[in-house]
Amino acid sequence: MNYQQYSPRGFGMLPPVVKNLLIINGLFFLAQLTLKQVYQIDLVDYLGMHYFGSSLFNPAQLVTYMFLHGGFTHIFFNMFALWMFGYTLEHVWGPKRFLTYYFVTGIGAALVHMVVLWINISGIQSDVTAVMMSPSPDAFAAFIGEHFAPYQGQLTSFINSWSMNPGDPAYINQASNYMNELVILKMDVPTVGASGAVFGILLAFGMMFPNALIYLYFFFPIRAKWFVIAYGAMELYFGFANNPGDNVAHFAHLGGMIFGFFLIRYWNRKLNRFTNWE
Repeated sequence: MNYQQYSPRGFGMLPPVVKNLLIINGLFFLAQLTLKQVYQIDLVDYLGMHYFGSSLFNPAQLVTYMFLHGGFTHIFFNMFALWMFGYTLEHVWGPKRFLTYYFVTGIGAALVHMVVLWINISGIQSDVTAVMMSPSPDAFAAFIGEHFAPYQGQLTSFINSWSMNPGDPAYINQASNYMNELVILKMDVPTVGASGAVFGILLAFGMMFPNALIYLYFFFPIRAKWFVIAYGAMELYFGFANNPGDNVAHFAHLGGMIFGFFLIRYWNRKLNRFTNWE
């Protein structure tokens, strides 16, 4: 198959699903900005994906989160990748299969991210229990430093006061309240963006056109298969690095790639089953 015939074209030449996804994402982004600035309504509170243990969680968010973004740069790069690689894939697969793939990888990314959150939050809740079994200012400070470092400054005064009265039940009860409130805050942090589906699209392009050249930042070419492998390895590294200042859902990106890989393998096996008649 000649890759050149599927090179991205102008907006008017886009296939229907890619075109409509670009339009819908753009409209949602404008709605986000308008509602927040004019009416002080944050769509992320309602349509962003929340942890299933959060009071803000709604199952529909597993889909709606894909149409919200955290800023212009976020939506620009996601939509650029959707245009660049989705154009080719929709021409090869057709609209129905491409749309199915987009939503399967997007929802799959959300599910993987939810599992990672569950592991992380369950560990934090276990540490809360451990602190309360032997409550002390040092144990509380260590817990905050490990899991909620950005809040250390706000709690320094409380920790210092508690240190002067380590056995005071009032301080122990307040420490418990602080930890539980912080866990709830973590549960309520929303996830937004089409990145999971976009990473699935990137994976599909690398599997179907492994030797196609991608011009990385427009400077030098790299084959699609190496581009995909490099991106996957970076996401895996940053996911396990768990940098406190990193608010990117790296495992969600990997989730989109994982679900995409297995869906493509399933489709290929199904195709071979009906084409091998020998």
